[in-house]
Parts: sequence; structure tokens; C-alpha cells
Amino acid sequence: MGMEKFLTGNEWQWRLARTIVQGIIGVLIANVDLIVGWCVLDPSVRALVVALVMAVLSPVMAELGEHGGDVPSISRGGE
Repeated sequence: MGMEKFLTGNEWQWRLARTIVQGIIGVLIANVDLIVGWCVLDPSVRALVVALVMAVLSPVMAELGEHGGDVPSISRGGE
């Protein structure tokens, strides 16, 4: 239920949480060359990669939220 609320909730706190998570992902993607340490990206390529990731991330999050209840669950031992 928590992930479904996060992905589909229209209350201000859920919208804020999604914006913060997307911002953190954008910063991580923008600095992947610093984090990994073995690749160096040109600033123009970095901007393009961040834009592409963010363009894909939002629709993916919306699709996950729309079909979040359709995800099969795996029952464990005595449940």
C-alpha cells in the first residue's frame, strides 16, 4: 500500500515526495562519472543523459502506480 500511495497519491506530501525522489535520482545520474570514478562525461552529454532519464522516469512511475495492484505477491512459509 505504501508504494501505491507514493506513486499515485495526489496529496501534497506524496507529490513532494515524488519530486524529491526524482530530484535525487537526477543528481545521482548527473554525477555518475564522479560516483563511479572511471568515466568522464562531457557536461553537454551529462545534461542530455539527465534529461533522457528524467523523461523516462516520470512515465514509468505513473505506469507503476496505475498497475501497482496487479503485481503478484509471493506467499511465504506459513502465511
